[in-house]
Amino acid sequence: MTTPATESTPRRRRRSPESAEREILAAAESFLRERPFHEMTVDEVMARTTLSRPSFYVYFPDRNHLVIRLVDEVGAEVFAMAERWLTGTGDPRSEVRAALEGVAAVWSEHGLLLGAMADAGKHDDDVDTAYRALLGRFIDATAEHIEDDIKAGLIEPLDPRETARALILMTERYLVATFGHDPVAPTETAVDTLWTLWVRALYGSPTEA
Repeated sequence: MTTPATESTPRRRRRSPESAEREILAAAESFLRERPFHEMTVDEVMARTTLSRPSFYVYFPDRNHLVIRLVDEVGAEVFAMAERWLTGTGDPRSEVRAALEGVAAVWSEHGLLLGAMADAGKHDDDVDTAYRALLGRFIDATAEHIEDDIKAGLIEPLDPRETARALILMTERYLVATFGHDPVAPTETAVDTLWTLWVRALYGSPTEA
């Protein structure tokens, strides 16, 4: 008696859409840790997964949308760390340090990816727009917090918007240079450097008045 094919052939385990999407995102990050964005193709990404090539298009229209999704996800992690200062109500100097420690930890983990994203903006307008929008979100939130601290008498009068813009752009370039390429510098050194610059620019002294 012949055994039915359905009984002799093992069924392929079906994964959830969330699991499949996460596998593609992880493969893209793995690629961008090793090679630049302009070399990334759908074939290269999917070769690092257990999924078929057509599966890519179930979740992403193209590689640009894939990278933009990575920008959004890692950006959300960084912003969550920044909120230690942005939403803080205690000693601002301590909160700046806590925020920078969290931000540096995310960059230490994802720095090669974030460096690749920053570089990707040079080659693709959509990625550039997404990356600039992320920086703009940080600038807006920082400017608002600086303005609040000026009103509270914690910061001497200055231009909140331009100060925020200068601090965020300086910090982003420094983080790219520090964590966006191998070898990665010590996190503690980066935190100490940025903390001194931020506190002196905003609060005048590293010690509480």
